[in-house]
Amino acid sequence: MAIEVIKTDKAPEAIGPYSQAIAIGSFIYTSGQIPIDPQTGEVVGNEIQMQVQQVLENLKNVLEAAGSSMNKVVKTTVFIKDMNSFSKINEVYAKYFTQPFPARSCVEVSKLPKDVLIEIEAVAVK
Repeated sequence: MAIEVIKTDKAPEAIGPYSQAIAIGSFIYTSGQIPIDPQTGEVVGNEIQMQVQQVLENLKNVLEAAGSSMNKVVKTTVFIKDMNSFSKINEVYAKYFTQPFPARSCVEVSKLPKDVLIEIEAVAVK
């Protein structure tokens, strides 16, 4: 099976030695998306809801560049700075995913790149 590198200008460029996503076979593995506006390169907002929305827009754009969609996500991993934000995150998250919801892990971490409040990675099918 060939490895396909996924790249789009509709999501932030990688800020290190990694790809926005990798497709192999019928699976797409995204790198963690943070709330950076791909047009400006700047972090969006300082409230969790704004950051979640930007993260999920970035994730959606990477998946679409790979020939997939949010409806084909089977697993997400959510990294957050404050578990007290969990319900606010779910409010926005629920607007991007429908039944059957993907499997998910959510972990509170001490620090994320660019000091953002959230990062999300996903596994999807084509």
